[in-house]
Amino acid sequence: MDPAATIALAREALLLATALSLPILAAAALVGLVVGALQSATSLQDAALAHLPKFVVVVVATALLAPWIGHTLSSFATRAFAG
Repeated sequence: MDPAATIALAREALLLATALSLPILAAAALVGLVVGALQSATSLQDAALAHLPKFVVVVVATALLAPWIGHTLSSFATRAFAG
């Protein structure tokens, strides 16, 4: 494999990793924003209250997006290792 193809494959892998993680990160950020606003409005500063909803949303989003992530990764791996 020539260096240009290797660089293109590495670039595609980095973009794919970003694209696959972005929906989960966006869901966690949105929930963090809502929880932060609620904590600010109610003056509750409990650390568990801040982390538990984000954890639950990340687990649910990962479970819901797992088939799409798996399919996308397997098609990339097929293209990458096919030659």
